[in-house]
Amino acid sequence: MKKNHIGIKDIAKALAISVSTVSRALRDTYDVSPETKKRVLEVAKELNYKPNLNASALASGNTRNIGIMIPFVTNYYFSTVISGIQEIAYRNGYNIVLFITNDDSKRENEIIRSLPITGLDGLLVSVSSGCRNSEQFQKLMDDGIPIVFFDRVPQDIKASKVLQDDFHGAFYATEHLIKNGYTRIAHIAGPKHLSFTQDRVKGYLEALKKYHLPMREEWIIYSGFSQENGSQDMLYLLEIEETPNAVFGVNDRKAVGVILTLKERNIQVGIEIGVVGFTNDPISTIVEPSLTTIEEPALEIGRNSCSLLIKHISNKYFEPRDIVLPGKLIVRKSSLYHRE
Repeated sequence: MKKNHIGIKDIAKALAISVSTVSRALRDTYDVSPETKKRVLEVAKELNYKPNLNASALASGNTRNIGIMIPFVTNYYFSTVISGIQEIAYRNGYNIVLFITNDDSKRENEIIRSLPITGLDGLLVSVSSGCRNSEQFQKLMDDGIPIVFFDRVPQDIKASKVLQDDFHGAFYATEHLIKNGYTRIAHIAGPKHLSFTQDRVKGYLEALKKYHLPMREEWIIYSGFSQENGSQDMLYLLEIEETPNAVFGVNDRKAVGVILTLKERNIQVGIEIGVVGFTNDPISTIVEPSLTTIEEPALEIGRNSCSLLIKHISNKYFEPRDIVLPGKLIVRKSSLYHRE
């Protein structure tokens, strides 16, 4: 026999209070005392109360669905960001809907054009490498869909953005190499047009400038984010007239590509050429030698992004804001053994 659904009327009856009081307590409104809220939540748990989200959506005009658009889902960084988003979304009664662009701008545009905007209360976005402008995202916002960008953020749009401190992270990575005796430092960067690529290049250059070290254009390479890209970039650096004695990678995958290529050429990582990455992907502890890196606050980026989006959903007049979170230098073997 099918069990009857427990509703707020049952909670109200059990506590001998009004249905409207129970409803406000469950929504955590300001006009219900903490004692009443506590009693309502206790009885709701005892009765195994589950909110009728469809009914709530019809009553409020909200779907309780948040969209997440990311380049990859298998990537450690993005999977960690999603964990942070989920934590905040579920705590606030939202479901998440995932859209994967495969880091392809055409796929990204197709997803935007076919988005079920009536089925989403808001959208969290990390743009693809090929995203050159924000016109389609602006159109969504003009249509009333709140958007918060994170990690890979466009510059030509007024919206809330959450990202790590790319400039200082790159500065500390480069400075670490300098303090360990490396003086010819290359940077294998991401796609040139991405804002965080530009910020990491600026941090790298600022460290060279502070310590009066040379900067050579051929030591800065712009390419993709894959391990293969890192390998190809390192092969190029090994062929130029003045080979660097250290490499700072825009992410850990590229830095791992560097390490594997150096080992194939029987070049001692750390002793002959130092390597530093950016992310603190689990692979950085598995590769040999282990990879020095800048740890990105991925979980906090997810939490902050979702919290910001919920504020935009709740208040259409909420002003856009930027949140920048610091990274942390994690020192391992790939950058410690250099001697002049």
